[in-house]
Amino acid sequence: MLTDTDSNMDKDRMRLVRVEEVRDESPTVRTLIFKDDDAYRARAGQFLMVWIPGVDEIPMSVMLDPYDRAGYAALTVRRHGRSSTALYNMHEGSMIGVRGPYGRAFSASNGDVVLVGGGTGLVPLLRLCKMLSISTDARITFIMGSRSRDEVIFEDLARRLVCSNGKVIVCTDDGSYGLKGYASDILKTVLDDYTSRGEKVGMVYTCGPEAMMLKVLKMADEYGLDAQASLERIMKCGIGLCSSCCMGRYVLCKDGPVMDARDILACKEFGVYARDKSGRLVRYE
Repeated sequence: MLTDTDSNMDKDRMRLVRVEEVRDESPTVRTLIFKDDDAYRARAGQFLMVWIPGVDEIPMSVMLDPYDRAGYAALTVRRHGRSSTALYNMHEGSMIGVRGPYGRAFSASNGDVVLVGGGTGLVPLLRLCKMLSISTDARITFIMGSRSRDEVIFEDLARRLVCSNGKVIVCTDDGSYGLKGYASDILKTVLDDYTSRGEKVGMVYTCGPEAMMLKVLKMADEYGLDAQASLERIMKCGIGLCSSCCMGRYVLCKDGPVMDARDILACKEFGVYARDKSGRLVRYE
């Protein structure tokens, strides 16, 4: 008989998986699809530690399999630094290592919800959207922000997941597609509309660039709303030993990556400082 301890040990073991398909989402973003039961069962907001052979091991949110197949999961990566570019360059048949999933997940809320995401920060929100559409009857408003038309990703998937009683709002910084403006600007319009009808949102969920999330969490606080965010920091172990991902008194691989707004806003580092690979505090540009 498999015990909980055995299950946790299996989760912590590195599992080699084969990339079965690579999908281009935008000129700089790709999704790698693979089969792995543990990753398939990940809760919304949890992450995997992903080993790129000969390069590094990095944390990655768990993307839904676009074909909704049992046992399959995916990773969505933007080409940026050395490690993310190496993962981006993987091809069909490439082998990568995964362990996990780890960390705190999003929790479901009663009532209407608003999801606010930008870039690859949409990944955990899509898994959350699927969970909410299955387990609750909440109306979902999904605000998806991108810099320009070329960087709009996962719009069709989001529309399928939101279902008929919700809506997807796409916005771009330059106005080349959807509404013009930042995701946080669109959130204010949505919340003002709720207020004008004498209604209230049950929860605001967000993931994306830290500056965007800071605006979203502050806005939720101003409107007296609960909010949760999925945060990102450099992680080396993923299991709370190395403290590379510390933010104030929190270790994000254990206390997060999903945290409540009140705890995040009480941490003065958020939106101002992060840590480099040496652990040194560096200010966001």
